[in-house]
Amino acid sequence: MIQRVTATGLLPPPTYSHASVVEAGTKLAFLAGAVPLDEKGDIVGPGDPVRQAERVIANLREQLHAVGSALEHVVATDVYVVSSEPSVLSAVWEVVESSGLSKGPHSSTLLGVACLGYTGQLVEITATAVVPEEGTRG
Repeated sequence: MIQRVTATGLLPPPTYSHASVVEAGTKLAFLAGAVPLDEKGDIVGPGDPVRQAERVIANLREQLHAVGSALEHVVATDVYVVSSEPSVLSAVWEVVESSGLSKGPHSSTLLGVACLGYTGQLVEITATAVVPEEGTRG
């Protein structure tokens, strides 16, 4: 269903693939950015990008569940972090790696940005996932 590709002419990526190929006719879900808000709309982990990344992954799991998918079916993400410090981006990426998203490994872009949509928001993840057919869901 998902073919993960690492280009042989490029440096092998540590925990992601260069590309993910999905056959035509497969159901895909294009998810809005998962954000670090709780059920009441409050920011989780103010000032703490790692805590926010953990909540973002939890919220991403909920989004995937709502469409009949899961982290292992994610084919691509964009990870946005409000920081210009590589160490902060790396700390957030460690949360992504430990979440199960890297089991694929999926294709991903990690970006340091100036700001995100909610006051105090430090992390956001957008995702594209395969929605497996009934009986093949993991």
